[in-house]
Amino acid sequence: MIPFFPDDLFDADRSVLLDLLHQLGTSPAQRFILGEHTARFEAALGEQLGGAEVITCGSGTSALTLLLHAMGVGPGDEVVVPAFGCAPLASTVVNLGARPVFADIDPVAMTMDPDRAEALISPRTKVVLPAHMFSVMADMPRFTELAARHGVRLLEDSAVAQGGVLDGRPAGLWGEAGVYSFVQVKTFGTVGEGGAVVTGDPELGRAVRMLRNHGQDGRTRFQHHRIGYNSRFDELLALFQLHRLPGLPGRLARRAEIAEYYNARFEPLAAQGIQPPPGGTNGRCHYVYCLRARHREQLRAHLTEQGVGTHVYYPSPLPRQPAFATDGSWPQAERACREILALPIYPHLTDAQVEHIAEAVCAFAGTPAGAGTR
Repeated sequence: MIPFFPDDLFDADRSVLLDLLHQLGTSPAQRFILGEHTARFEAALGEQLGGAEVITCGSGTSALTLLLHAMGVGPGDEVVVPAFGCAPLASTVVNLGARPVFADIDPVAMTMDPDRAEALISPRTKVVLPAHMFSVMADMPRFTELAARHGVRLLEDSAVAQGGVLDGRPAGLWGEAGVYSFVQVKTFGTVGEGGAVVTGDPELGRAVRMLRNHGQDGRTRFQHHRIGYNSRFDELLALFQLHRLPGLPGRLARRAEIAEYYNARFEPLAAQGIQPPPGGTNGRCHYVYCLRARHREQLRAHLTEQGVGTHVYYPSPLPRQPAFATDGSWPQAERACREILALPIYPHLTDAQVEHIAEAVCAFAGTPAGAGTR
């Protein structure tokens, strides 16, 4: 079986992790959160991003919450978010007392459609929040232009896109700020939860840094300048991520290589109802490789029989979820939920495994179920 979520992502680093744990646990400082290693990790990421401010925190979801709070989002405000995506896009808005307004997606990229988003901007709109999805970054040049024209703030959910670059600018640095997630299966995943805010705005960075630590400024303990959160970063994870950071470009390159191979095999299958994500390298991140399949459930069953694990992102649009249920029409998001199927793309897949996965998809396309028409 080739699992979709592998259980051996960090096997090669197991001994290093144990050594780092011993180093941290026996150090005289006995500091386990927001210490010197966190500071070094933030500086290393910031250097990779051309000097951007980096503030690590408890998760990618926390990063969104901290930024929305720092931007002043609250009751009476609206935030335009994609109708297709993960729950934190909407839940972080709701938890601050604001209202998520759901925009439909582009039918090919599956990211928020700028035209649909612009049509939803109202006098109550505080923030436009596009999200990069799977292998494709959102159309940030368009979102940057429309945010400036309408005088609204632009927050970039780049949680899945660390390492992606669009028109020479890294994911996370197109809007006023962006976020990264270090949860296990992300491109720079770790052995626990974690996230980061990235921004070129020092004032916004200072506000987020204060909010993550109960409103303290880091200079005077127990002096709280504002109501904040407990979203502090773990020193062990900082050490571990510093260890793994030099290998990130190689792992990203392997993901891109697998995606390129998949696309070459699947692009001829359009007549059989199988559509790969857009190819190329500009604005690509290769966190997850998602096909669109007309007969998704049959393809998924076939791949299971062939020993290939798959995953569905996402089975229902956000505005159809019980937590966010609202009236409206989002036909492209609905269609994506019916058709999307993710294949394994983690960097330590062997060439033989990648070929087996591609062969299994192509074999399905040649069967009566896979070759059916509407």
